[in-house]
Amino acid sequence: MKYGRKRVLVTGGAGFLGSHLCERLLDDGCDVLCADNLFTGTKDNIAHLLGNPYFELMRHDVTFPLYVEVDEIYNLACPASPVHYQRDPVQTTKTSVHGAINMLGLAKRVGAKIFQASTSEVYGDPEVHPQTENYRGSVNPIGPRACYDEGKRCAETLFFDYWRQHGLRIKVARIFNTYGPRMHPDDGRVVSNFIVQALEGRPITLYGDGSQTRSFCFVDDLIEGFLRLMATGDDVTGPINIGNPREMTVRELAEMVVAMVGSKSGIVFQPLPADDPLQRRPDITLAKETLGWTPKVTLEEGLERTIAYFRARMQA
Repeated sequence: MKYGRKRVLVTGGAGFLGSHLCERLLDDGCDVLCADNLFTGTKDNIAHLLGNPYFELMRHDVTFPLYVEVDEIYNLACPASPVHYQRDPVQTTKTSVHGAINMLGLAKRVGAKIFQASTSEVYGDPEVHPQTENYRGSVNPIGPRACYDEGKRCAETLFFDYWRQHGLRIKVARIFNTYGPRMHPDDGRVVSNFIVQALEGRPITLYGDGSQTRSFCFVDDLIEGFLRLMATGDDVTGPINIGNPREMTVRELAEMVVAMVGSKSGIVFQPLPADDPLQRRPDITLAKETLGWTPKVTLEEGLERTIAYFRARMQA
């Protein structure tokens, strides 16, 4: 660290996860530069931070190089829900691949430690359950989700090649389904979909028969995992799964949300999208052993806080 405060760049910092990370870094005494092209991120997510003298928003697309002086980089830039990343699949791949190249180049130039927000989608529709970090995945490289899945896989490749070739200090986290306040209401993810539909009294949309499973991690727990991984020694690179191993069917989640909202919403069924994973649960043994990290927020508590956020937003 060259100056009194650690200077941290967060790409995608105006997004759901990025805004929570920026907030936490400021609380920890960092000088935070948030770079975001506002494709899916929004100023609303960081409006409460704009008055902080140690926070700066820069509208920037990571597919173009960025020349700044920082000590650490968290690379979170990329649309993360199918609705958003399939809107412009070529741009999604460019964001993952060109974005990684540009941020790795910046880290190499300034000697920064760099964190990659990867995803459980690198495992595809898994043939191993639960998913461990040494599982190489089952991904369709030509399907409609490949722009995201393969983009993130390629980004991991680039991170490890820069580590081997240039000795870069890298950290790679594989994020499993995360939810919480500031989720985009129209992002097509099950938690936000179900809550918004239940609050509006509309039917809950389930794809397939609702028997596919997911594991949901509250955003505060995820951010804690990020910071713990970034604080590890240079011998720890990841990839490390960060997620909540409590697994449930999507239908069980829908019924839980309806009950918690107090809604009379029924359930309607739609065809399962192509390549939609049937199972998803992280093995977090490595995170426990390496980071001393386990999720603390129960699903019930996290859903209460998320429902309260959406309720207030819809009443505003």
